[in-house]
Amino acid sequence: MNNPGNLRTYRLWAPIYDWIMRPVYQRARRRSLAVLDPRPGERVLIPGIGTGLDLPLLPDGVIVTGVDLSPAMLDKARAKIGGRDVTLLEQDASRLPLADASHDAVICHLVLSVVPDGKAVLYEAWRVLRPGGRVVIFDKFLPPQAALTPRRRLIGRLVRLIGTDVNRRLDEMLDGLEHLSLERDEPSLLGGQYRIVLLRKSA
Repeated sequence: MNNPGNLRTYRLWAPIYDWIMRPVYQRARRRSLAVLDPRPGERVLIPGIGTGLDLPLLPDGVIVTGVDLSPAMLDKARAKIGGRDVTLLEQDASRLPLADASHDAVICHLVLSVVPDGKAVLYEAWRVLRPGGRVVIFDKFLPPQAALTPRRRLIGRLVRLIGTDVNRRLDEMLDGLEHLSLERDEPSLLGGQYRIVLLRKSA
């Protein structure tokens, strides 16, 4: 997967994304946001905001910065802003034009498995997160103890054709993050292949 390929893929996905993905993931998104517990007045970053399916689920008063590489997806997100305080940026989430420690919370929903370098996106999110802030992740990962078998490799190659990677390991992405506290790691969809993880950046 690469950025030009993702732009092509999500230009095709944009018109039908909500119709397909909302019923599949809405309950898990709600659960993930309940784990994060964003509060009015907090500055929240959403890298890979896509069509903005998280926006209607956030409480009033949250100040949102949404980042996505795809203008087609951002057009869909823009229609969901309503009266919310939302800034949308057409930007590579692995190179954010945002100051260090400028956000209270980060929502990583279904992004670390679709960008070319999930670890780089997570590191950028961590950079802009203030000490004491938190990151919630909802995504699919290869289970920590699971072997990357030839069959799993083949499935991974096929699934990448539609713009996602089922064989990434979250523990590898977390490796090297400073001041990291893992506060929650709970199974979600598909028998736990999808997980909801809450991280905190210690003060």
